[in-house]
Amino acid sequence: MKRVMLVVAYDGSACHGWQLQPGKRTVESELNYALSELLKEEIQVTGASRTDSGVHALCNVAVFDTASRIPGEKFSYALNQRLPEDIRIQSSREVAPDFHPRHCDSRKTYEYRILNREFPLPTRRLYAYFTYTPLDVEKMKRAAAFLVGEHDFASFCSVSSSAVSTVRRIYELTVEKEGDEIVIRVCGSGFLYNMVRIIAGTLMEAGRGSRSPEEMADILAAKNRCAAGPTAPACGLTLVKYEFL
Repeated sequence: MKRVMLVVAYDGSACHGWQLQPGKRTVESELNYALSELLKEEIQVTGASRTDSGVHALCNVAVFDTASRIPGEKFSYALNQRLPEDIRIQSSREVAPDFHPRHCDSRKTYEYRILNREFPLPTRRLYAYFTYTPLDVEKMKRAAAFLVGEHDFASFCSVSSSAVSTVRRIYELTVEKEGDEIVIRVCGSGFLYNMVRIIAGTLMEAGRGSRSPEEMADILAAKNRCAAGPTAPACGLTLVKYEFL
């Protein structure tokens, strides 16, 4: 047996997230089906990041074990002929038999895109959250600065999370204006369930002026989901970088 790692890009618009769900189309189910058909084995992939329904990725990571003699680097070509067009393998290679993408040190980077203009654009509706309310980027930057470092992010975690610890480290959190889009870019060692989307929703409140940037310190201290802003819609979120340390 050997272990193969896949780097997977996908448009999450038509998927119910990454993780297997009975009777629903997910990225994991599509990969399992394509691999099982290709190899004539029962294949179950293990993903690094279990993205939610509607969330996109440029570089999610998955591994699987197989008895196949196909070279690791050839799986990307074989799978891309079998997968639906909204899922594509970016690279593949053989890795150590004990390599597990969720059990090693890594840095993940997500982007949350906000289309901030008078009217929505149909071509961006699946990849950015639209709001016509003007957002003050400088206030959003000031608010974001409070979240950098190691903190207890209980206030920025879905109440349905089963995480043992809510302490996480954010290495970098930036807010930049790119034309009529505002891009929130966050890099961390790992994220709680809905954490990035709750951060985005709270930063937008600061941008609208409905809460001051300085309130972010109080939100962290509260360790209560009710203290933070709403969970921003999934469509604006993309996993853009995954680094193993």
